[in-house]
Amino acid sequence: MTLRSVDLRKEPVEAVLARVERSLGTELDRESVVRKRRSVGARTDRGTWVRVERRSLDRIGVQGADGTASAEALSGIAKPRWFAGAAWRDELEPVMWRADETELLSAAPAGSAVITKAPSLPDGWWAEMNRSLDALAAQPTNRIASPDTETVTQDLVTATIHAVFPGADTALGEWRSAHADFNWANITAPTFCMFDWEDWGMAPRGLDAANLWGASLAVPALADRVRRERRADLESRDGRLMTLFVAAKILGPHADPDDPRLGAARKGAQRAVEDLHSL
Repeated sequence: MTLRSVDLRKEPVEAVLARVERSLGTELDRESVVRKRRSVGARTDRGTWVRVERRSLDRIGVQGADGTASAEALSGIAKPRWFAGAAWRDELEPVMWRADETELLSAAPAGSAVITKAPSLPDGWWAEMNRSLDALAAQPTNRIASPDTETVTQDLVTATIHAVFPGADTALGEWRSAHADFNWANITAPTFCMFDWEDWGMAPRGLDAANLWGASLAVPALADRVRRERRADLESRDGRLMTLFVAAKILGPHADPDDPRLGAARKGAQRAVEDLHSL
């Protein structure tokens, strides 16, 4: 069966939302619905939030699709509490739907996945970000991170980097727990909180820092602040490789010629290549 390319911002989702209501025993506020490419979210009548994701079966893997639920076991991290979940296989397509009910966020998302204007962030925000990322990294798991729904492996990192930077030595050494989709759309401000935990798991050191750096490149001062705050990660060998990994995604075969991050990504990647050669 051929899997359709689906954008939930354009697809009818009423039947999906109705099934979620029956499964979780709640009513969703249709006025609060937020649509993204592969997920839909809404406030419930009991003051919680439900996120519903559509994911193809070949992108689930052996660890399943319970990232948000399994993240409830993590401690010392600013994140919303998880309360309940429901999952089912689509009747017509090789697709799994997953709904997770969580605590409402205490603040709004800091921005979109890629931003062109820096959010106003107090020093305490950066301190809480660092505390949460450090706490996450220290808690090992048998899950493997799946950035962009692709399970991160040595082969994936090598192929992604070599598509833009052929010949780079991409051997990885340090693996730590990571959110794996750490960008401005998945963290809040002015109070720091990390949400959307669907893809978390073990990843090369520095993946989260590199993702936030890449999402900030259109605002040079903000990208520099990310580098300073997460210097220990980004200046490690694997952190430099994750910088190349993120830059390669920006600069690769499907690069958007209008992406405001292109120039800064090339510059940052060149710096990472030079640093790797000096190790």
